[in-house]
Amino acid sequence: MARFHTQHGRRPRRVAGLAAAAVAAAGSAVLCTAPVAHAEVVDVNYQCKTPIGNKGAVSPIDIKGTPSGGSYKLVMSFQKGVSSSPVELGKGAMSPSAVIQLGGAESGTVAVSGPPNSQAIPANTPIKISDLSGTYTPKASGKVTFTASTLTIKALGTTTTCTPSNHPKPALTLDVKGSGGTGGSSGASGGSGGSAAAGGSTGGGQLPQTGPADSAIALGTLGGTVLLAGAAGALWLTRRHQRA
Repeated sequence: MARFHTQHGRRPRRVAGLAAAAVAAAGSAVLCTAPVAHAEVVDVNYQCKTPIGNKGAVSPIDIKGTPSGGSYKLVMSFQKGVSSSPVELGKGAMSPSAVIQLGGAESGTVAVSGPPNSQAIPANTPIKISDLSGTYTPKASGKVTFTASTLTIKALGTTTTCTPSNHPKPALTLDVKGSGGTGGSSGASGGSGGSAAAGGSTGGGQLPQTGPADSAIALGTLGGTVLLAGAAGALWLTRRHQRA
């Protein structure tokens, strides 16, 4: 009985240990598969050159990236309006666009744009910018940063350009995996090698491929050999008959 109670007492502890190990393994698997991303709201001090002079405004901006196949959908949001117009902007009179500066593992920019204003914007009031969206396709692998850059506002035939003056920090950081800058060239060389193999025209100890034309030549040679052999046999029999 004492032995039974000892084993019975160990079983719950063993089961609990196995369960804890399973939970820990599952947690580590989740951490390994979770995408690495960091986003924060960044204050951007825009200095705008308008048709009626220079204006400035600070707007908190955040950038979000959502995976979509092998790309990311970027959404740039403005929490406050920037610039203003001396006259009312009717519905649909203003179209915004911007560029997002890439950094880290990649360089360059991503263009984002948004729909025209859905409501009229009164005169001399901050222009609320709608969410701007675009697509980013990684080429390199590693951590890539996304920073708000030049904003462009087109309204009533005029163009206002707003440039960040406070050197804002990145609003989004993604750990991406791209095709690689040399991936295309290596793939191209691999493709040419594959086409050569398909054609069967390269060396490297490979036997030449035979096709219908080669078969026809081979059959013609065989037929000629048989014909000559038959003629020689007939001539030999004729001479033997004449001697007899």
